[in-house]
Amino acid sequence: MTIPGSTDVVVVGAGFAGLSAARSLVRLGHQVVVLEGRDRVGGRSSTATIAGVPVDLGGTFVGPTQDAVLALAGELGCRTVPTYDRGKNLIRWHGRVRSYRSTIPRLSMMELFDVSRIQWRFERQCRLIRVDEPWNSPNAERLDGRTLEQWLRSVGAGASTRNLMAIMSRVTWGAEPDEVSMLHATRYIKAAGGLDRMLDVRGGAQQERFPEGTQQIPLRIAEELGDRVVLEAPVNRIERRPDGGVTVSGPAGAAQARAVIVAIPPQHRAAIEFSPPLPTAYTELAAHWPQGNLSKAYAAYERPFWRTNGCSGEALSDEGPVFITFDVGPGDGGPGILLGFTDARTFDRLPPAQRREQALAGFATLFGDAALEPIDYIDHSWGTERFAPGGPTAAVPPGSWTQYGRWLREPVDAIHWAGTETADKWTGFLDGAVRSGQRAAAEVAARLTA
Repeated sequence: MTIPGSTDVVVVGAGFAGLSAARSLVRLGHQVVVLEGRDRVGGRSSTATIAGVPVDLGGTFVGPTQDAVLALAGELGCRTVPTYDRGKNLIRWHGRVRSYRSTIPRLSMMELFDVSRIQWRFERQCRLIRVDEPWNSPNAERLDGRTLEQWLRSVGAGASTRNLMAIMSRVTWGAEPDEVSMLHATRYIKAAGGLDRMLDVRGGAQQERFPEGTQQIPLRIAEELGDRVVLEAPVNRIERRPDGGVTVSGPAGAAQARAVIVAIPPQHRAAIEFSPPLPTAYTELAAHWPQGNLSKAYAAYERPFWRTNGCSGEALSDEGPVFITFDVGPGDGGPGILLGFTDARTFDRLPPAQRREQALAGFATLFGDAALEPIDYIDHSWGTERFAPGGPTAAVPPGSWTQYGRWLREPVDAIHWAGTETADKWTGFLDGAVRSGQRAAAEVAARLTA
């Protein structure tokens, strides 16, 4: 595929945000070209197979109030199924495996009281946050001046509560609590509808999944768009022209357009040369909005033996590398498939054979020695990708929201911004990506028709 010499809009990035923007603009009658640096569409959504069953190496789940991505999936004919959650959940805590059936694991009475107390205080902070302009929230400077870990210690959170919040932080941002701004944490969780909505399976963000994988959604959009999508076309320069348009270029060629939508993570904007240079605040934003790192491991078995043992497949562990698991198998008849989120800090640097060995050992400490004998295995480390590494979303450090947040999605002439990090609802999720693309498309459409 070749890049056309001119078009109405260039979209940089063929993830959920970029493709949603392009689809909206095409439906409004505009000429669009999408430039994607990878050899595939989907961005942080990538579907592989294990034991013949599709599994998601990136974004996986959807749930109630994620209306944008669910509506898009419905239009494209992509079905969902409930995430398996029948039976008891497990937690490995201080060397002992216990069962529980609620969102909060069964700990001691004092630990349970402390978790509930901290959750109440955290959500009280969330109520004060302005999701659209968090830098204008009450106590914004104070909250953005400390990490989530520092806040937890300031309110006297016990060790078990801090450990549970660390698991939440790793799976949510791919970062530790001492790396994430408290303002970012509260804003992010409020944008998801609260801690329970974000963490729960039934009634929460993990309630459903796509049995054919999430990447089918961008693949079907790309099929609709046809040759408007150009793969292996990284963008390394965007020039604002005197006539108000832009020239977008890279090794694969250049295109002139009336507007451009940059639909990539904020950190990766730094890989593009802007001419004339963007205002300093935009450059600083890209440098202070880093991607987290999260890895995943899947093991497939002849049968979901944990179901036979009365387990849901959901588990938590205070020891790595596997720290949270889900059952994503197709049914009781098999194959049984366990998904494990793994700690990228220790997992990613291991050779493949050791990653497999340690992930299976992690599954076995939770579900028994039967987990050591899979019929298939696969893992993926987003932080080690050569192009646009990192995920699942940005792990925003202290000071970033109050100093740079107002420029996260503010256009610069004909340059507009999309990506799940720019969404005001379900930030960091597939739904936030779709919303951001549709919002950026509306901005550009208004500009083109002004």
